[in-house]
Amino acid sequence: MPELRVPGATLYYERRGTGPVLLMIPGGGGDAASFDLVGADLADRFTVVAVDPRGKSRSAAGERGRDQRVEVHADDMYRLLAEVSPTEPAFVFGSSSGAVIALDLLARHPERLRLVVAHEPPVLGLLPDADRWRAAFAGVVEAFGRDGLEAAMAALGAAAGQEDTDEPDDEGDGATSANTERFRRMRENMPQFLERELRQFSGHMPDLGALAAHSGRLVPACGRASRGLLLARPAAVLAERFDTPLVEFPGGHVGLSTHPVRFAKVLRRTLAGAMAEDAVQP
Repeated sequence: MPELRVPGATLYYERRGTGPVLLMIPGGGGDAASFDLVGADLADRFTVVAVDPRGKSRSAAGERGRDQRVEVHADDMYRLLAEVSPTEPAFVFGSSSGAVIALDLLARHPERLRLVVAHEPPVLGLLPDADRWRAAFAGVVEAFGRDGLEAAMAALGAAAGQEDTDEPDDEGDGATSANTERFRRMRENMPQFLERELRQFSGHMPDLGALAAHSGRLVPACGRASRGLLLARPAAVLAERFDTPLVEFPGGHVGLSTHPVRFAKVLRRTLAGAMAEDAVQP
């Protein structure tokens, strides 16, 4: 698989399909494999590029144990787009902390982007009760240092709130050797995420003025099962602020993993709408 050298790191990424580039940025402890099923579905229409962000999985060398900055990750994605789509602006999908990166990329490098779909970016500064949630996330990190990963994830789940789980999961993401390896990498990535990214990324505030100037290229999105909950609220604020629809995807915060078939259909429809608008522009 290809790699790209960037300042201070080497990024691992995967590429499949043909057509305009769709860069997919994972969140949390995820890596490129988070998009295996969704990317396979979209590869008939897009060149799907999925990446292990610096400090994670196969891009971890030299970055584990270092505090991470959103701007550095966004610059990584800018360089990756220059590599995989040098002449045409690209589509970008970001999930969770990956959506925070996507927002910063749009704010600072809009000329490289056709559309950004930001699925539940945890930008706490957009919320009127931000201080409460910053304290809660600090408590998650403290729980990890004191009691370990399970305690931290329980604290994070309590802060995120209870999702509506009435919608059944999709089939096709069961126990396989590939998924076993993916989940092993995700677990190994979680200390880096909890200690070096959770507070740093959720505390990042993108340039709202720059986003406003390019809001026609931004699609705030949330999970149907998590609408109104903490991790979905910043996307709703962005949609209201920029007077744009809040697009709902199947499932909750990790709907791309639990509902990949239906998730891909909504993403395909969202991207197709942007492409149709481009086609009628003079």
